[in-house]
Amino acid sequence: MKTAWIKADEGDWEQKKDRITMGLESGIDFVFANPADISKIKKLGTVKVACFYDEEKEGADVLVMDITPENSDVLDDYTEALNIKMIRDLKRAGKTMAGYVDIQSKKAEKYAAEAGKQLDYLIISANDWRIIPLENLIAALEKYEVKIIACVHSGDEVKTAAQILEKGVDGVLIDCDDPDEIRESVSAIKFSDRVCEKLSPATVTKVQTLGMGDRVCVDTCNLMEPGEGMLVGSQSSGMFLVQAEVEESQYVASRPFRVNAGAVYSYVKVGEMTRYLSELQAGDDVTIVNEKGETRPGIVGRVKIESRPMMLVEAEADGKKIKVILQNAETIKLVRPDGKSIPITDLKEGDKVLVKTEKSGRHFGMSVNEKIIEN
Repeated sequence: MKTAWIKADEGDWEQKKDRITMGLESGIDFVFANPADISKIKKLGTVKVACFYDEEKEGADVLVMDITPENSDVLDDYTEALNIKMIRDLKRAGKTMAGYVDIQSKKAEKYAAEAGKQLDYLIISANDWRIIPLENLIAALEKYEVKIIACVHSGDEVKTAAQILEKGVDGVLIDCDDPDEIRESVSAIKFSDRVCEKLSPATVTKVQTLGMGDRVCVDTCNLMEPGEGMLVGSQSSGMFLVQAEVEESQYVASRPFRVNAGAVYSYVKVGEMTRYLSELQAGDDVTIVNEKGETRPGIVGRVKIESRPMMLVEAEADGKKIKVILQNAETIKLVRPDGKSIPITDLKEGDKVLVKTEKSGRHFGMSVNEKIIEN
């Protein structure tokens, strides 16, 4: 996942504190700060701190070296200019290393590309010309493990950086005091790399009332909207979009944080993997999906397993017959191709609902190209 950093290494402590606090509330991952502020920052919240290297100061999670060349015209020996030995020694000592470079020339860009091969993070500032240097560095360092962090000042700049060469940068260093811009910038980078699932309409072929079974309610730390829920199914190769309990009924109030997801054995899509519903616990990651297939991360807050009357739903999509077993109740809803929900108690043969199908099966949650039959 792409990361958000907040720049807080200048000004007095109160100014920096306000910026850091807003960053923490928005979901930043790193604070770029002075070594002297590390202990104060750690008291504000759980966050990683990156600082310029100082032999006398300890406690930074990421050590940053300013590798901006003083005179780019005399850079002939990169190894000597970058002090590669020092970087390697610190990495061997278990330190996470970042390089900061202000790109004002083509020479400096080459300098950054060479440094990036040795670093964990490469922080790029390119004031008046941003896109071309970032394009070149993303391409030059694609095969290396270094993560490229772009300095930005607004949400619009984040959106541009996140789309460069389709892949985009790995993170942004936000240099801004405006609370709205900080929130927008963090949100833009966090959601820039979310996967879009390809959903297909499936035709319901069977609806059957079953007896009692154990079903799983997944209560999340996230509020969902109509059309949003989770992908759940009896087969990993075919999963139904089960909507969260976002709509009120005459019987119960809405619970927009909850997906009544189905029988304990069912698969649920989590990122590129699948998990069994019965495995989920508080603190686990889940994937929230909407009717367009757009995804966002969610966090499990609580899992409730209770015995309830169940219902089997079978459908056909892309030449496959797929199934899901859900609680037999009007509050459990699937999503139709038009984005509107339909209670499973109203389902009948011929109805259309949204599903995700895959050609391959899965082994321990991972997609594999082998013959796997799940009926």
